[in-house]
Amino acid sequence: MRILHIGDIVGKVGRDIVRDVVPALREKYNLSLVVANAENACGGSGLTPAAHRELIDARVDCITMGDHIYRRKELNKTLESQPNIVKPANYPSSAPGKDFAIVQSKEGLRVAVISVMGRVFMRPVDCPWTAIDRVLSQIPSDVKIRCVDFHAEATSDKQLMGRHLDGRASYCLGTHTHVATADEQIFPRGTAFMCDVGMTGPHESIIGRRIDRVLETTITFRPTLFDVAKDDVRLNGAIVDVDSQTGKATAIQRLQVRENEVKELKKGME
Repeated sequence: MRILHIGDIVGKVGRDIVRDVVPALREKYNLSLVVANAENACGGSGLTPAAHRELIDARVDCITMGDHIYRRKELNKTLESQPNIVKPANYPSSAPGKDFAIVQSKEGLRVAVISVMGRVFMRPVDCPWTAIDRVLSQIPSDVKIRCVDFHAEATSDKQLMGRHLDGRASYCLGTHTHVATADEQIFPRGTAFMCDVGMTGPHESIIGRRIDRVLETTITFRPTLFDVAKDDVRLNGAIVDVDSQTGKATAIQRLQVRENEVKELKKGME
C-alpha cells in the first residue's frame, strides 16, 4: 500500500491546495491513505472543527497536530469525539484528544497513526521515547502498519526517534520546521524516515508568515501581526510504500506540488 503524509498545512491557502490536489494525487499515485499535519491550518496557528471537516472532505484520512493543538478551544470536542485526529501522545493524559488513531485504508486495512512531540527547543512535554513505547504496546498486534509523525525542532531528536522506532513503525516522518529535508531513507529494519516533510502553504514567506512583518519585528522589536502569506503556495509531503503483510516500508519519495501544477493534476482526472 502507499501512504501520503502531508507536511504542516498553513492557513487557508494551505487548506485550499490540499482540497484542490489531494483527490488527484490519490488517483495519480494510487494512494491507499492520506495523513496530514494540520496544527497551523487556521490563520497559521491551530485548527477549528470546520477546518477539520474541510480537510476530511478533501479526502485526508487522518490529521496529526503539534504544539499549537489547543490554540482554538472549540477544537477540544472534535479531539475527543472524532476518530481521525490525534494529539501528541506525550501530552498529559488529561489533555483533550487521543494518543493514537486507527483508520482504514482504501483496501480496508487498519492503520495506526501516532503523533509525538520533541523536547529540544520546544515547550516542556513528557518523554517522547517513553510515550511512543507505551502507545505501541497499546496498538493491537494485528495492526501492522504504524505511522508516526514526530513533531520536533532538532534533527538529532528526529534521527534518534527514527532509529528508536526502526523495525517497529512503518515510517517516522518529521514535521514542525516547515522546511523539507533531503534525507529520505529506509532504515535497516524497515522504517522509512525523513527529518521533515516540509510545509504546505505559502513559500514566499518566513515559514508561512509575511516576510515584511517578521522582518520588522525581528529587527526593531516592534510587535506586528504575523499574518499568513499568500504567494508561491506548494504542497509538500512524502509518499511511503509499505508491505501490508509486514508493515515494513519498501520505498519513500519526497513530493512537492506547486501552484502552477494544480491545473494539470486536476486535468488528469477528467
